[in-house]
Amino acid sequence: MPPESKIRPEYVLTLTCPNRPGIVAAVATTIFERGGNIREAQQYDDAESRRFFARITLDHPEDALDLPALRADLEGVASRFGMDWTLRDRAVRRKVIVLVSKFDHCLADILYRWRLGELPMDLVGIVSNHPRETYQHLDFADVPFHHLPVSKATKLEQEGEVWRVIRESGAELVILARYMQILSDGLAAKLSGRCINIHHSFLPGFKGARPYHQAHARGVKLIGATAHFVTADLDEGPIIEQDVERISHNDTPDDLVRQGRDIERRVLSRALLWWLEDRVLPNGSRTVVFRD
Repeated sequence: MPPESKIRPEYVLTLTCPNRPGIVAAVATTIFERGGNIREAQQYDDAESRRFFARITLDHPEDALDLPALRADLEGVASRFGMDWTLRDRAVRRKVIVLVSKFDHCLADILYRWRLGELPMDLVGIVSNHPRETYQHLDFADVPFHHLPVSKATKLEQEGEVWRVIRESGAELVILARYMQILSDGLAAKLSGRCINIHHSFLPGFKGARPYHQAHARGVKLIGATAHFVTADLDEGPIIEQDVERISHNDTPDDLVRQGRDIERRVLSRALLWWLEDRVLPNGSRTVVFRD
């Protein structure tokens, strides 16, 4: 039998800068001159913000990519075009921590997909304001669990502990998997660009608490869920992904909640996967998402 082919390391380059001619040519030439091979390229020119966005995956045909040299060359290109960029080895798993409250359906879905290998990440912690016994039916294996109860009187101290756990875990991304606590402006600022929330409604409608009951009271025919980056403005962060389900006048608020749980799970998992694959690029109050 022929020997198994070796899987070459693959890298993902993301970039954004003011739009002008020559960006693609400069980046592609730089990769070529270092022997790199572009495997996939996606780009977007936002006419409104006049910014250019791109996601490029690359490797080296002989697995001989001089990564430090390529980084140095790209730094020169970035300086010329005023570019924000990252270059990451796709084999390096990102560290993620999950914050959750009593409702655990999103957490259960993340754990399931993570164990299947659908979410290529290192799950470095679970933080909850409810005790471990709340999740007796879930297998956390060796993932550290942190019970950090909170009340109005202890919110600042509790958030200090949450921030300590995040820092000590080395988490690059924080997932609010139905974490039913509003983050303070200070913590939201510390987590800017690396904290994703699942809101159980189709934003910008029905913000805040009990959105399915709000939707039922208005007689809507579609319900949805929204995954977005967290900012200091409640439920106003840049949207990453949304989905909807059709409902009817026969559906009660409890029916909407039940159907909403399914939407929330899939919307959050998609947003998380796209972030892990470097497909989500900030664009002011919006995002650019390079889907498959």
